[in-house]
Parts: sequence; structure tokens; C-alpha cells
Amino acid sequence: MDHRDHVGLLRDGVPPNARASMLATWADIGAGTGAFTLALADLLGPGARIVAVDRDRGALAQTARAMAERFPGTTFEAIVGDLAAPLAVRPLDGLVAANSLHFVPGGRQIDVVRQLATYLRPGGAFLIVEYDADHGNPWVPHPFSASSWQRMAAEAGLIDTRPIGRVPSRFLGAIYSAASRTPERPASASASRS
Repeated sequence: MDHRDHVGLLRDGVPPNARASMLATWADIGAGTGAFTLALADLLGPGARIVAVDRDRGALAQTARAMAERFPGTTFEAIVGDLAAPLAVRPLDGLVAANSLHFVPGGRQIDVVRQLATYLRPGGAFLIVEYDADHGNPWVPHPFSASSWQRMAAEAGLIDTRPIGRVPSRFLGAIYSAASRTPERPASASASRS
């Protein structure tokens, strides 16, 4: 995959108003060396703020250099941290978890997705990029198919889940992307108004 593929996998999940907003704040959770951080910067445009989170300080330094060189008009912040642990991020308009949740054991993935969703503003976008398989290998230990993501997203409290992209992959057949969002108001607030 190249930058064009990364942008293509995210494009239909980044709302048009986020692209036009100078104040959009998004995160790349489990950013690695920043392939999807750069794709987000390309889609959001100058003035956006992007937070990249990863355990690997060296990978984040590489991402910071690439962002400064290719997208100097984007505010960039790096956070060294584990996606499965609490993170100090302010409310986000959207986040991307690209090929990162498959490192979380299957029994914990929904809890981690639920925790990540708490970083989003009401109605915030939650984009996933993952191998379309329910069985992994030593390098991709816990992938989840697009149909499994539908179930996982719903169990984590996300709504409006839909596929947004797909590319072939020599590993595990294909990589898909999907967009979900958080409810406009917490479930308890809407239930109390009914």
C-alpha cells in the first residue's frame, strides 16, 4: 500500500465539514511510523490538529519529521502511550485505529474500543482499518473481519457503522476500512428524556 491507498481507505469516513474546519482535532491511535497520520493530514488540510499515539518513541519521531516536512500547516502532537491504557487526549472530532487493535487480545478488544470512544466528542468519527479475517498469524495476532467489526462496534456503543474502503493484501487477503460514530448524546441522557 502507498499514501494514495491510505488516503483512499479513510476518505469516505472523514466528514466534509472536518475537512473545511481549521479546528478539527483527530488522533491516530497506534500510529506506528505514521502512514495513516499523513493520510489524515492530507484529508483534513492545513489548520487541523492531529495527535499520534504509539508506544514506540522512535516511530513517533519519524512521524513528526514527516509531518513537519510534508504538512507544516497541520498542528502535530505525539503521545508515547499504549492504546489499551488510559490516554491524556482532549476531546477529539475523530480517531483512526489502523492495524493497531489486532495487537489487543480478542477478549479485550471491545473494552478497548469502548475506552477509545470516550475520547470522542458526541457524534465523533471512529474509523477502523483492519485485515478482513477472524484468524491471525504471528505478525497480525488478533484481526477481526468487517462483519465482526459491525458486532464489536455495536457492543462498544458506536452507531452508524458502515464500510468505507477495501484494498487487496497479500497478508490475510484484504484490508478494509469502516466508519462508526459516537451517539450525539450519551445513552443515559437520551433515555432519561424519553
